[in-house]
Amino acid sequence: MTTTHHTVAVQQVHQILLGARHQGIEIDPLLLRAGITPSLLDSPLARLSHGQYAALIRGLRRSLRDEMWGLLQRPVPPGSFGRCMRQLVHCATLRDALREGFSFYHLLLHDFVPRLTVCEGVARVQFVLRRAPDVRLDYAVKAFMLLSFGAASWLVARRIPLVGVDYIEGHASTDTSRVYQVPVRTGQPHVGLSFDAQWLDLPVVRSPQCLREFFAGAPANLIVKYRDSRRLTDRIRQLLRKSVGDEMPSVEAVSARLAVSPQTLRRRLRDEGRGFQQIKDETRRDAAIELLLQTALPLPEIARRVGFSEASTFHRAFKQWTGVAPGEYRLSRGPG
Repeated sequence: MTTTHHTVAVQQVHQILLGARHQGIEIDPLLLRAGITPSLLDSPLARLSHGQYAALIRGLRRSLRDEMWGLLQRPVPPGSFGRCMRQLVHCATLRDALREGFSFYHLLLHDFVPRLTVCEGVARVQFVLRRAPDVRLDYAVKAFMLLSFGAASWLVARRIPLVGVDYIEGHASTDTSRVYQVPVRTGQPHVGLSFDAQWLDLPVVRSPQCLREFFAGAPANLIVKYRDSRRLTDRIRQLLRKSVGDEMPSVEAVSARLAVSPQTLRRRLRDEGRGFQQIKDETRRDAAIELLLQTALPLPEIARRVGFSEASTFHRAFKQWTGVAPGEYRLSRGPG
């Protein structure tokens, strides 16, 4: 095993289910069809695989006939995202794509309006509310912003470097900050993001022929795909992923691979708000979750593959990482 995908915090699942709960939809069958054990939602530390999260999004879309998962006052008809992206691949630049995409959604969204403005060399995408906010609308706007950012990055085939992300209210999770790679400011007039206006001139490089593969994973793939691999945290994680199944390298070994001293590596990680052992544990945790969900390997073998000599030590560590025992992730297996 040489790759390990990022996992999704269980808080994201609680939020994406807000619309279904509001409409009185029975939640457990949706979770089970996505390969998610319902009891995992009781653990605030639990993590889900990318495959499970993608399956849950697909299930919500089918059950609610709504591409915004019941979070808004009116449903967004299934197929809307696809129709929009089929238009946007014909745009010349990112500026054209954002303006055309937002114009398309102006006809579908009744709770908020996406807007693009440019001032003093900074491009700002803001989502202006049309009604008083509630917890469902707050999450819907944040989710739409994240999907817009992912779609825009996909169209130009590179991650657009942001200079700021704004929330009206609510706590910005660590996962959110890692995806955007900038601090998230709360208490702002609008939810939005900003970046250097020069990126608006990037050409749209995706073709209509690229859409089939894109649609196969969208929209869940947009949530984790465009992370910034230039950050030290992600470079270390990539190195550690390659060692899952073998002895994971020490901080000294990783420092040598990156041509920096251990002291410099630790200092730069502190600047990013991270620690080497934390990154190592998260990589092992995510690898263990994938092995539990996607293989029939016995627990002692999984323990060995993620760097534990004893299954009991692995059991304790996994429960500390996620709040549940590793066996609970096997009560129902998610799709690969």
